[in-house]
Amino acid sequence: MSGKGTMNKKRILRIIEVILIIALIPVALHAQNPIIQTKYTADPAPMVYHDTVFLYSSHDEDDAFGFKMQNWLLYTSTDMVNWTDHGVIASLKDFKWVPYDNGAWAPQCIQRNNKFYMYCPMPNGTGIGVLVSDSPYGPFNDPLGKPLVKNSVHDIDPTVLVDDDNQAYLYWGNPDLYYVKLNDDMVSYSGEIINEPSKPANYQEGPWVWKRNGHYYLVYTSTCCPEGIGYAMSNSPKVHGSIKA
Repeated sequence: MSGKGTMNKKRILRIIEVILIIALIPVALHAQNPIIQTKYTADPAPMVYHDTVFLYSSHDEDDAFGFKMQNWLLYTSTDMVNWTDHGVIASLKDFKWVPYDNGAWAPQCIQRNNKFYMYCPMPNGTGIGVLVSDSPYGPFNDPLGKPLVKNSVHDIDPTVLVDDDNQAYLYWGNPDLYYVKLNDDMVSYSGEIINEPSKPANYQEGPWVWKRNGHYYLVYTSTCCPEGIGYAMSNSPKVHGSIKA
């Protein structure tokens, strides 16, 4: 081949290389979805601590036929694009009082008092347990050796709000919506468990509560089945007077 032919070939290859680089730029600038592709995850519960997003989730085992959920996973990211898989960080086996090896459903982890509290629903109406750690990565330990809440067969999907006055509330339930005031130690509660009478009409499960600009927001799984996502607003963390939006 002549020198001119070789130069033309190199020029064509260079053009193709540039085209490929340009084509890949959008991929590099956007997050890959789904962000978790190697496990059958569900119930993602994010927590921001310092400059990191901690994403706790339930998951089915690879050989699951139906539900086979035995532990909880952790993923972290500092840019919401690249995620690190930390594997199993807690398990039903951490609760010695639980006689089941299946049913590790939707958890939530929060930080308070320089510790990390992971609230976990137990299967078959066993209650809601809590694990505690000095680190968001674990290891987590059961400080009670019994349920934090054992109220009804509807004790699933716990979520926690710490209000501006430092009063913490625990919410949970399917199909009823319950809440109770947590004590400062975050592993006990005071007062009566309230079965909220003014829950949204289409509330089903999976409550998540936060506060913004003086308003309280309740996001939840709505209507079964299939399920959707709904939200309601209130002027009180006690949910009373919530307005379906």
